[in-house]
Amino acid sequence: MWSTAAACVVCVMFGVICDVKQVYSQPSLLERNSDQNTDDAIKLDEDIQKVIHQIHSLSGENGNKRSFGISPPGDGFDLNAYYGVLSNLYAVFQPLIRERFMDDLPKTLVCILSGRQDCGLEAELTKTVSLELGKPLLTFVSSLRSQTCAPLSSDGESDSFLRAYFRMGDSTSAALSGFQQTFINILSSLPLSGSLMRAVSGVVDTAVTYVSKFMATVLQTPMDYINIALQFGIRIPSLDGKETCEQGDLKQLIMWGINHNVSWSFANSITDILMEIFLAPAPPLCTYPGPECLNPPSVPFQRSVSEAKDDADNTHDILLKCDRQNLARLNDTLCADILTGSRVGSSTSVLTFCQALSSLSPIQREQVWSNTCYVIQTLVSPLLSRSSDCSVGDTQPYPAVTSPSETPPLPGSAPNRAVREASNLKLLACNYNSWAENKVVDAVLVSLCGDNQREEFVEQVCSNASLMRKLLSDQMNTWLYEYCANSSADPGYMVSQFCVYEEWINQPSALVDPSLLEFCMSLDSPRLTTLMCEHTLFFVLLFSNPANGRFMPNCTNRPPPPPSFPNVDSLIFDSCRYSEWHDVMQITIDVLSQCIRLDHNGFTEEVCSNKTFLNSLLRNEENAWLESHCNSSLAFPLPEPTEPFDLVGWCDYHTWGERQVDDSVVGLCWQHDQLAFQKNVCCKKSVFEKLLQNPQNEWLGSVCSDIKEILVLPQMCRYSEWTRPIIVDMTELALCAENDPWNFTSEVCANDTVLQNLLANQDNTWLIKHCANHSTPGVFPSGGPGAGLTGFIPAEQCQYSSWSISLPDAALLALCWEHDQTSFVSSICPNDGLLYLLSREPSSMWVGSMCTTYTNYTTTATTTSSSSTAAEPNFCLAKSLVSQFNWTCSADFTSACQPGASQNMALQMIVRCWVESLRSRVKDLLTPPVATVLEQAVSTTVVILLALEEVQNTSLHVTENIRMSVLASVVRYLKTENNFDKKRVLLQCFGRVLTSLMQTTRDVTGDDMLIIKEYFRIPLSSLSSVLNAAHINTVRLILQYYNGNKDTLKLPDEYLSTMVSVLLQTPLVKVGSLFPELAPLLPAASLADIHALPSLQNDINVRETINRHLERMTLDQRRAFGLWYSRAMPPSLIIRGKQSLIRDTGNLIAYLPFNSFQHLSSAQLLDGLDVLQRNTLTSLKQEFIAHSLIGTYRNLTARDFTRLGNLSCLADPEDLLMYKSTKVFSVIRDIVMNCTREGLSLPSHLISSVLLNSAELKIPSLLSSDRLAELAHLLPMLGVTFLQGLTPSQLLAALPALVSVSFSPVQASIIVEKMSSIATLTAHGQLQKIGSLIVGMKTETLLTLTSDRLLSSLPAMAQRKPGLSLPQVNAVSTKLWGFPEVVRWLDDVEPLLLWTPLLSVLPRTQLLVNNITTASTRPWNTQQAKAIFKEVLDTKPNLIELSFLSLGTVGQGVSCKVLQERFRADSSVSSVRRTLAFLRQQPGPLHTSLKKCVIEELYQFEFFSELLKDLGAEIALSMPVSTIKKFPTDMMDTLRKIIVQDGLHFLLLSRTKQELLVDRMVQRMGMYTGVFTEEEFRSLGIMAPFVADEVFIKLDRSFFIDNLDFLQGLCYSSSKMDIVARILLEPAAFGPVNNWNQTTLSQVDRFLFFLPNNKLQEISLALMTVGRIERLFMSQHRWQRGNVGIHCSDENERQRLSEKQQFVLQFFLGFLKIHPLSPTPMVPTCEILHTTAPSAWTSNSLLSMSSLAFSNCLELMGHDPFLASYQRSAVLKKVKQIYGPVSSFSQSVISQLGGIAIELSPEELSSLRLTERSSIAALGAVRAWSNRQLSALFTTVLNSTEQSPSQLDSSTLVAMGYIVCGAQTTEITSFNAVEFSKAVLWLGQLRLSCSEEQLLAFVGLLTHRLAFGPMSSWGTAVFIEIGVLAAGLPDMAMSALVNEQIEGITPAAISMIPPDKFAVVFHQRQISMFSYEQAAAVTDEQLSALSDVQRTALAMVLTPWEDRPVNFRGKSLGMALSHSPLCLLLGLLMLLPCPDLICPGT
Repeated sequence: MWSTAAACVVCVMFGVICDVKQVYSQPSLLERNSDQNTDDAIKLDEDIQKVIHQIHSLSGENGNKRSFGISPPGDGFDLNAYYGVLSNLYAVFQPLIRERFMDDLPKTLVCILSGRQDCGLEAELTKTVSLELGKPLLTFVSSLRSQTCAPLSSDGESDSFLRAYFRMGDSTSAALSGFQQTFINILSSLPLSGSLMRAVSGVVDTAVTYVSKFMATVLQTPMDYINIALQFGIRIPSLDGKETCEQGDLKQLIMWGINHNVSWSFANSITDILMEIFLAPAPPLCTYPGPECLNPPSVPFQRSVSEAKDDADNTHDILLKCDRQNLARLNDTLCADILTGSRVGSSTSVLTFCQALSSLSPIQREQVWSNTCYVIQTLVSPLLSRSSDCSVGDTQPYPAVTSPSETPPLPGSAPNRAVREASNLKLLACNYNSWAENKVVDAVLVSLCGDNQREEFVEQVCSNASLMRKLLSDQMNTWLYEYCANSSADPGYMVSQFCVYEEWINQPSALVDPSLLEFCMSLDSPRLTTLMCEHTLFFVLLFSNPANGRFMPNCTNRPPPPPSFPNVDSLIFDSCRYSEWHDVMQITIDVLSQCIRLDHNGFTEEVCSNKTFLNSLLRNEENAWLESHCNSSLAFPLPEPTEPFDLVGWCDYHTWGERQVDDSVVGLCWQHDQLAFQKNVCCKKSVFEKLLQNPQNEWLGSVCSDIKEILVLPQMCRYSEWTRPIIVDMTELALCAENDPWNFTSEVCANDTVLQNLLANQDNTWLIKHCANHSTPGVFPSGGPGAGLTGFIPAEQCQYSSWSISLPDAALLALCWEHDQTSFVSSICPNDGLLYLLSREPSSMWVGSMCTTYTNYTTTATTTSSSSTAAEPNFCLAKSLVSQFNWTCSADFTSACQPGASQNMALQMIVRCWVESLRSRVKDLLTPPVATVLEQAVSTTVVILLALEEVQNTSLHVTENIRMSVLASVVRYLKTENNFDKKRVLLQCFGRVLTSLMQTTRDVTGDDMLIIKEYFRIPLSSLSSVLNAAHINTVRLILQYYNGNKDTLKLPDEYLSTMVSVLLQTPLVKVGSLFPELAPLLPAASLADIHALPSLQNDINVRETINRHLERMTLDQRRAFGLWYSRAMPPSLIIRGKQSLIRDTGNLIAYLPFNSFQHLSSAQLLDGLDVLQRNTLTSLKQEFIAHSLIGTYRNLTARDFTRLGNLSCLADPEDLLMYKSTKVFSVIRDIVMNCTREGLSLPSHLISSVLLNSAELKIPSLLSSDRLAELAHLLPMLGVTFLQGLTPSQLLAALPALVSVSFSPVQASIIVEKMSSIATLTAHGQLQKIGSLIVGMKTETLLTLTSDRLLSSLPAMAQRKPGLSLPQVNAVSTKLWGFPEVVRWLDDVEPLLLWTPLLSVLPRTQLLVNNITTASTRPWNTQQAKAIFKEVLDTKPNLIELSFLSLGTVGQGVSCKVLQERFRADSSVSSVRRTLAFLRQQPGPLHTSLKKCVIEELYQFEFFSELLKDLGAEIALSMPVSTIKKFPTDMMDTLRKIIVQDGLHFLLLSRTKQELLVDRMVQRMGMYTGVFTEEEFRSLGIMAPFVADEVFIKLDRSFFIDNLDFLQGLCYSSSKMDIVARILLEPAAFGPVNNWNQTTLSQVDRFLFFLPNNKLQEISLALMTVGRIERLFMSQHRWQRGNVGIHCSDENERQRLSEKQQFVLQFFLGFLKIHPLSPTPMVPTCEILHTTAPSAWTSNSLLSMSSLAFSNCLELMGHDPFLASYQRSAVLKKVKQIYGPVSSFSQSVISQLGGIAIELSPEELSSLRLTERSSIAALGAVRAWSNRQLSALFTTVLNSTEQSPSQLDSSTLVAMGYIVCGAQTTEITSFNAVEFSKAVLWLGQLRLSCSEEQLLAFVGLLTHRLAFGPMSSWGTAVFIEIGVLAAGLPDMAMSALVNEQIEGITPAAISMIPPDKFAVVFHQRQISMFSYEQAAAVTDEQLSALSDVQRTALAMVLTPWEDRPVNFRGKSLGMALSHSPLCLLLGLLMLLPCPDLICPGT
């Protein structure tokens, strides 16, 4: 409960409320409630009037003797009068106060302050009384202020009351000093015994305990009020709905911490702040720089606060600002917790206060704030501001302050001051207008304003050249250059004003200041560097000042100017294009003069020599002078211009030591020949010294230092930093003086400030002598003209007595110490006052320590009998007292123990140590509640002090004292807080202020960096918004930390991508200099981020940074950067660019889009060839370069071709063959040879002409073994006839080179057969040496080898391509797996595991399971894995239960039942994810049944959507489209990303499912409308071409043209091919084909085959050369052999493309005489058949081939699947002509025939000799045999091998392939069942044309007990193994198949079941078990044989709609099922739209 007296005081304080007029003699009218009793109201009015009358009498209005006023200044002030007034006042209105008046007082005051009129009678009374008492109170405060008036300051005004206290007069200061001395004496004289200390300690502890509890009790309620006020006034930033927030300042940060229980630990900081205030050091003797005060004290700036604010976008709330309209909400204050009851311990008055506030509207709360603020401001302002009472003139009473919105004060009440005072120091000091008017501006003020008003300072100074020049005239302001250069001022304006190079050149006598040069270098580096390197006079001018040596450019490899700006010369020559001078009357004299001057010879040749042209110009009378000019020019022609600078002629260094060399020549040679200059000048002393005799060559001293020093010195000798008082390493100082004498002398010896700072270290006194010896007269400070050590006279210059008045500078002090030590010590050391003054200066602090050491030494040496009362020489009062009290203290006593240290300093140290010793005990003495309240009070005090600093002109040193505590507290909070939302607010809303508090050194380590480290723990979802809010300094620290710790951070790619995305789009726009630090993150940038980069292409730092990091980026990223850069490099600039454009630009130019790249000239390409070749160029660009250079330049040298390298192979062969008779051709031949060696596809004409037509190849046997080894890679192209001409010895000697060449099986067999004739290749250790030739080893030979020889050679065989043939693999694998020891040979047999028969593995499963650790790492196929897994399940079931994931590669054989049990046993997300990861890591494709099982099981889980990204592409794509179509957008996007990352599995889907899936995805992602953009296209990846035609046709044309090489790598259906052709012909693309050129054809490339025939015929015949056609075919072949091409086209599409290729070749090579200009048909060579295709040529052309060429290409023709029947017949006719009758065909010829053999009759086939498995396999791989041919072939095999059917082994059966269908049923039954079962792995994959009876016989073999046993025991693995042979199962067996067996049937087997049988054996229930792939394989014939129920079951597999309940036991649960044929067809095609719309009833 408040006391009544306290209530009176409160009423008085609120007497200055602003919303009520002052009441003097007239009473206010009071509004009352209407229901109030009239008598009570009258009585209250009378009482109020009585009180007012009493107040008037008290205030002296009526002259009453009780009144008090302002006493005259000399009379003092009587406080008793005021106390009397209060007591009388209490007596007057005591009867008016009701019982609960005090409890409701907070509510009453809130109501009054809000301006409401219905607050009640008591409120009216309180308001009235308060108003009347306001004037006396203010009069009292003003009179109190007048008692402290101090003498006027220099500006003519007195200080505020507080400042008057801080800067007391002499008498007060003396009294305080005396008190301090007395206090210290008392402490010193205390007899501190142990018992006394313990007693005192106990008393102190008790006092602390009670005092702290009392303070906590007293402070609790006031602190609640203060906190509520602060929370209203300081809006704490928080995240809004857009996840953004304003940036908070330090006050807001501390308030946020108070609200979130952050322990700020400000106890030490508040102690330091208070000591800085109350025990501040004595004021310095001088405060401004000048001759008498060289080192003034620094101004206490609030750097951290200013830096924490963003200059551009934030204006923080000023706490003491009264007109606020942006107060915090009530819910953001303490009141919210109090009102909800969540806060315990608050008083009832605070609750009442909060309740009153909650009833107000926001506007009313703002009024409460405003009125309260005015009250406090009025009461406090007399104490904080300068007093008008201390000014000259009459004293006036201080008026009450009113709100601006209220009525003005009465006349006469305003103070009689003409000018209002400045509100703070900034406004007072930073008066920029006065700076322009004043002659001299104080440098300290300039620095102050620059630090504290950055934005305004930049606008007023940096953007005002005249004012900036004036300030720069003072050397102390040279920092302005760097300051303004790094500011937001317009750099262009500053460069235009200060970097006026023309003026520099015109004033050669004036040296360019290094600061100015550095300024221009930072803002205008490219232009300045260019001028330095290209203008010798300018170069010499700048570096004639040795101080500029650190800016010496490297002109040899200087950074070029942005290439987007053409040079001036090229622009000038644009006007001198004489062929464009059509209207000669418009050619001005200026143009003519300019062209004559710049292009004299060209003008003479083009104009003067052309009489017609000249006469037309002479028609203009003004051009009459041209005639005489031309006459003289033709009579005396000028010689052709030579090189602009001849290094050899001018830089003849060997003569420089003997003659005088012009200084301009020296500069030129340094610029253009630095390496030789270093060697011949810098390293030759005689030459170097001779050149230095010329003063203009002084700059050589800096450039001729060691190169390492040139690089290191600028980093070490940072002279600009030495102007500040920092510690400079003595070693660095000495190195700079020795290695950089010129700069050192000018920057150190000639700079008083730097020299004094360095001499502050006594060890640097050597500088005195050094600077005296190296300085010119008048340079060394204090030396005077000619001064030096020899001229120093101590008696004259060391006037010690005057030093107390005027301190010496550092140099004089050091000189007197060096040369006059005795007098120095005797005069200085005993003088405590002078020692104190010297100790205050940084440059002379060493004197105190020197005197201490000297006095201590002399005292000990002279006498030891000194009086015991004398003070010790090294006595330190503070240290002594701390030791006396036995306090442990970590403080540094250096400053307090220096000679002359003040008492304040000693007391500071004592208090610090006492507080430190007390702290450890206080923790135990304070209870947690008490500690919490006290800590909150301290934190609140700090906030208030920060607010005071905002409006006061006295620094309270708050920020610098709390900095470390704030950072440490934040670090602790981040470590312990687990709620990221709170951390996020801290990082996002206070990141800037935290950064400003951190020590931003070069080394980003330490605890401070823990805050930066926290940015790398931000969740990915919040990373973007947090980084968007980060200040540029924060971003720089983040990048520095990442660059130093990226290896330990290990951030995921997605995190880095998001991070770089944000950083590229936000701070980089403001600060381009951030790019180099961002560079390591560039490889993580997405393509969209790169495309969205700001326009920084012309920033050389950005360009060079990208160039350096391109090699670490993906090719797509590089191309994206190229596209970005192309925006600043349009074709017009490329065409006008300099020859060095490519070198100037760097790596980026290699990745320009081809549309821009193609405009590079041949000269530019040749000049920049090295740059282009070190980058990854597309084949299109490589071809363009080759054609441009070799096609343009006809006289290239050998060196040029060497530079071109493999690019030469891409040129037109005719251009290369031009050099055939020159010396260059040998280089070309070597290059082409290298191209073929590296596997590049080259035109046949080039290979034939350059390599194969060589005379040495005409007789193969004459080649040496070495030459043969060199030609090894060409042997496959030379063909079988060439190989047959080689001798065995030649081949054997060249074997090491042959083993790595890819020969065809026939070619390899020829080589092996030849070598076997003279060497045993099967001997031990020999087989593995034949490498790829193993394909030529006969299978029969391999079967004879022992297991050890086979094992030893297997690893070597497996590494060669092509690998073993199928019969060879079967022979080797079955032989090795016949040994039980094979389980120990798994490492060796691993390459053959995939093709090892299941029957060979089954007997070894037990042994494999016993060694499961090894077996679990092998790449088994599915059926093998299933067999091994089944064995594990049978023998080791616990292994599956306990360690399923340890099964490794065996896991792909897991059964669905086991997998279901595992999922159900542990259905946690983490467990399921581990299992899915296990399945994704399997080495081979998962079986369809397993994928189906996974999907069906996981789809039931609620968290299925979370698992989608864990499925992987293979499993995810096995989902039915009906399931995928239900995905929401986010899941569909996840599926899209999965497919894009692994597109192979998408290509393996059927075309229908591909298109339906993509269509559903496109619909869900909203791509059907608008342009099909690049971003959308790339987001679909491999799926993009499968969108609907109506979407694809809208493809962005610019993307299409710029990315043709990317688009050509994708897969297109027939309809998409047609659309691509249409786009190509559009005007926006390439237009009509008759306008196409060679470059167009190169761009279109294989897309040319998409054009219709009628458009192809319009292409110019001249363009479609043989070489061009070959390149088109080779491009198509490369795509077909790639990962996309292999899986893209179906058989029909491949056939269509083959026909188109055939048309292109035959039309343009003249075979189709459609065009009259068609060339004469050519005869193909074998080489051109390899580059094109045999089927593309006419049969006549093939027959026209020479026998040699035909024989070499027979194998190629035999393997061409598109060779038509008539072509095969013609080829076979030619074969018979060459090799004779069929019966005489050798095994080699038969092996080469391949598909050509189809044209043989059964009789001819019967006459063949098929004795080897290789020849059998060649015919067995052909599918198109008739039944008669098959029967003949089977009989031929038996006859040739002289074997019966039962003797055929598995390798022979594998080789027979399709021929097995030629066996009769009786013959089949006699097959060896085991051998056949081992061959079934291959036979089961062929679509055999066997009859049903034959298939049934084959199945009978498989059921043998030694094979797979009875069919009932067959599992999934067996059905997978036997493949199509499952179609031969008997009807009963097939109808009895269970789900596990059906799962193993392959789709090919399903399609081969006869329709009638299919309908009988498969029940609808079995059909419903089909997988989608099985159901899709059902043929139309099979479908037509099915019943309705069976069709429904099949349709549900294909289109599994979920709204059709069907009972497959035979009855429908719904309406009758009836399907039209259309419905079934749509079901088969998996149409997604609801079938009910098409097929009613379904």
